[in-house]
Amino acid sequence: MKILDSVIFITGANRGLGLAFAREALRRGAKKVYAGVRNPTDTEVHGITQVKLDVTDRATAEAAATQCSDTTILVNNAGIARLTSSTLDPSMLDATRDIFETNFYGLISVSQAFAPVLARNGGGAIINVLSDAVWFSRPLLAAYSASKSAAWSFTNALRIELRVQKTAVLGLHVSFMDTDMTHGFEMKKNLPQAVAAAAFDGVEANAEELLIDEFTREVKQSLSSEQPLYLDPPEI
Repeated sequence: MKILDSVIFITGANRGLGLAFAREALRRGAKKVYAGVRNPTDTEVHGITQVKLDVTDRATAEAAATQCSDTTILVNNAGIARLTSSTLDPSMLDATRDIFETNFYGLISVSQAFAPVLARNGGGAIINVLSDAVWFSRPLLAAYSASKSAAWSFTNALRIELRVQKTAVLGLHVSFMDTDMTHGFEMKKNLPQAVAAAAFDGVEANAEELLIDEFTREVKQSLSSEQPLYLDPPEI
């Protein structure tokens, strides 16, 4: 499917990767770009229409799908992370509940709201932003990793089910990105613009799973080895 002349709805689109998706969509000639944000403002980037969306509120997801009934590509990008001191941190339970509301249940709500819209518009595509954390859980990000693992599992089931309506589902796996979420941390980071471009390339190539960077590919490839990376992790 081509990005040119498509209508794209992006969750969590006010900054970081979401905004990069919006700008890349416009660069490729998308007919319309909807930016799902919690608090729409009067200041809008040319060509990007802000739409009220809190992915943890099912009613706003359904309202957004009704308002944006011409959508042909959905990008489930919204996500949050919380650092905990360890897996034994007492705050771990509350952090996990908060993260799952956005990263897992939110993804389900938005996907359910927009799947009928995509079907009516010929099928289209869904991009679910996942992570290397699906397969490699760092102790400080254990809650986040669990949410992304759950989202990966749901993505794989969603892909099978939506084939009947000709909706492609792309699982996008990426390691750390240079966004507000990683600000202040020293590590190798992917540029959001490059990730968005690769994701749209994947949609146009009918890819079902995309591993953006070398580390993510290394983690995935190790799964079938006798000593997968998650059992013998690098220094973290």
